[in-house]
Amino acid sequence: MRGPLSTPGRQAAAMAAGASVLAFVTVVAIPPFYDWFCKVTGYGGTTSVAAAAPGPVLDRVMTVRFDASRGEGMPWEFRPVVPEMEIRIGETGLAFFEAWNPTDKPVAGQATYNVAPDMVGGYFTKVACFCFELQVLQPGERVQMPVSFYIDPGLADDPDAQGVEAITLGYTFHLADLPAVQAATN
Repeated sequence: MRGPLSTPGRQAAAMAAGASVLAFVTVVAIPPFYDWFCKVTGYGGTTSVAAAAPGPVLDRVMTVRFDASRGEGMPWEFRPVVPEMEIRIGETGLAFFEAWNPTDKPVAGQATYNVAPDMVGGYFTKVACFCFELQVLQPGERVQMPVSFYIDPGLADDPDAQGVEAITLGYTFHLADLPAVQAATN
């Protein structure tokens, strides 16, 4: 007769403990590492962040398209003010996205972003962006939110990017928890 500490029981307990550790690492440790990896390498179309454009502005012109979407449950209306613009590589661009809260309650949102094609994500650099901070819109509030960016001149030297003529900057707004101060008043 096998007791509670039998070999198969120990193996099952060890496997359960291992699965728990793996689940914890997958949920807690890997996403920040992946986010860091994407920001450093531009993998997955993740953009870079800088304080200002690098200096040289090239003659090569790129089309930058803007895309806006909403995550599940986000009640806002969200759109780019201008769907696309032409910009020279190295030149600082300024685009605006508009959000509107049609509800009768304050709603908080956080934007995630991506650049396509993926291979140019590391060359697309944001100087300032509404996506860096939580956004809270009051009932009926409509706002225009800026994003300042440039395309790094290093793109022109990348043989894999020679055929790229257009870049799409996409944002998805996700529903977020209201800050404690605003949640307490509602």
